[in-house]
Amino acid sequence: MPARNESFVQTLRAQWLGQQMRQLRERRGFTLKRAAEFLERDFSSVARWERAEWPFRRDVVVSLLDLYGEHDPRTRAHFLRLAEDAWRTDRWDDDYAEIVDSSFIDFPWLETRAEQICSFDAMLMPGLMQTPEYAEAVIRNAEGERATPFSVGKWMQLRLDRQRVLEPEFGVTVSAVLDESVLRRPVGGPALMRGQLKHLGELLRRPNVTVRVLPATVGLHPGLDGSFVLFRMPKPYPEVAYAETLGGRLFMEAPKSKRYAEAYARLQQMAVDPAGSARLITTIAEEL
Repeated sequence: MPARNESFVQTLRAQWLGQQMRQLRERRGFTLKRAAEFLERDFSSVARWERAEWPFRRDVVVSLLDLYGEHDPRTRAHFLRLAEDAWRTDRWDDDYAEIVDSSFIDFPWLETRAEQICSFDAMLMPGLMQTPEYAEAVIRNAEGERATPFSVGKWMQLRLDRQRVLEPEFGVTVSAVLDESVLRRPVGGPALMRGQLKHLGELLRRPNVTVRVLPATVGLHPGLDGSFVLFRMPKPYPEVAYAETLGGRLFMEAPKSKRYAEAYARLQQMAVDPAGSARLITTIAEEL
């Protein structure tokens, strides 16, 4: 049970751990009562752990894996890593607590754990691909009257910190479909946009980054409802779709995420191929 002075946000990582521990218990034929007796806890404690109302601690996971007879080193390592992640306080939790609400903390975690990050952007450059100058202009617009040197600086540092996942050695494949209007929207003026498009062209040289441009000549398409991100996760994690509106942030697993996966596949088919997109990005930069 968490200590009295500890707070806990029910994150996706905690929910996944609870689901997988419950599934393992049921597959091995153990009841909640038996697990509780083994741990010398009450019945409700184990139920709350499995529902992620309380986070599983590492030592509890180890004990239950022993009880359930799960001795495979790779499987145990997976459960223990997820248990550590469920309680882990990362740089975005510690360093950015003043600006980031609890609904955001799963997003950077998903970025660092995904095998592939797929995004459709209808209005602005993806955060992972923004230059510092572009990011600052976008952040100042989003913050409006709330913008302070401190808040803008923190948001910029968070955005640039997240861009570590673009490094090839990080092992994440990044695929983006950009509406052509994203490339032409004059964020911060011509000089800033030239720098942003040049940066985008440089990213395309990386083996793990792919960008396709959806031409302005395309009329109806499956991205008309707005931008979204699709996180393709390693097993046993589910695929997760993310969409953000003025009303809040939404994280969606299957079956809801399937609609986003299908939409993304169609957008890729309707967009210009990567080589043609690179040429279009260069042409637009030269027109500025």
